[in-house]
Amino acid sequence: MKKVLQTLPKITLKQLAVFVSIYQTGSTSRASEQLHLSQSAVSSALAELESRLQLPLFERVGRRLNQHPNAHPVYVQAQSILGQALTLEHYHKHHAGQIYIGASTTIGNYVLPPLLAKLYSTLPDANVDMYIANTQEVVSEVEQLNIDIALVEGKPRPFDTKVIEQRVWRTDTLIVFAKPDSKWLAGLANYDHNDYCYRLTIKQLATLPLLVREAGSGTRQIIDEQLLQHMPDAEVIMAIQQSEAIKHMVSADIGLGCLSQHVIQAELETGKLVQVKVAGIDLARTWWLVWHKSRHQSPIWQTFIDIIQEN
Repeated sequence: MKKVLQTLPKITLKQLAVFVSIYQTGSTSRASEQLHLSQSAVSSALAELESRLQLPLFERVGRRLNQHPNAHPVYVQAQSILGQALTLEHYHKHHAGQIYIGASTTIGNYVLPPLLAKLYSTLPDANVDMYIANTQEVVSEVEQLNIDIALVEGKPRPFDTKVIEQRVWRTDTLIVFAKPDSKWLAGLANYDHNDYCYRLTIKQLATLPLLVREAGSGTRQIIDEQLLQHMPDAEVIMAIQQSEAIKHMVSADIGLGCLSQHVIQAELETGKLVQVKVAGIDLARTWWLVWHKSRHQSPIWQTFIDIIQEN
């Protein structure tokens, strides 16, 4: 294994830039104008470079500078180094405005878009990439440093905290819902016209077919922890990866569903779906901000944090 260099080179980019400018313009006075430096600073930088290289680069004849044979090969290398430095600077500027955001499905589809609109309003040149999947998959990408920051519905696993920072973001509520004239509710539940919902007991709900999100999703985590544990004999007929599919299947009266209020709000308002309130069940949950402890927190990262905390 090669040893790392013990000393860093003392040649500076400024010295190389001065040398290149003198080489191209033929004089220290023109170089000082081109670089917006004093002529004494230009002469000093050239002298320092020649001292570090222990090579003459120009021959001074009166007030003129003639290129020494050493100058051309040094010029070629200096141009290359300055070009690489410029590329690195552009890379930094590009990535300072780039962010990779992860989001669990409900947040990514229904909550993230207006937040991104605010980000673009604040930073029109922002370069945003997104990864939308269930909570478990998104957190896995955070662990692998593939995502700058994630917004998820389920709390990360306890052992994730070794490498992951997590912060409470906001709260959300899951809603059990059905088709307004569902055959499953006929003769079982009465419609509450004051509260615009059906009402069931836990025991009654356990007899009805449920359509739920797949294992690994934040929505399913809450359903398991706060609903199904009270109904060990509940009839979960299908686990589905897409919330939209659950809505359509409930609309077809295949069973009842349980999703975030954000997912079904529009359908509840238009009467296409109806809420089913279950006595004694609280389906409130916390949403989380998650990022890797080693991830660089760039200016755009902080801007995005500010935006989502305002909401």
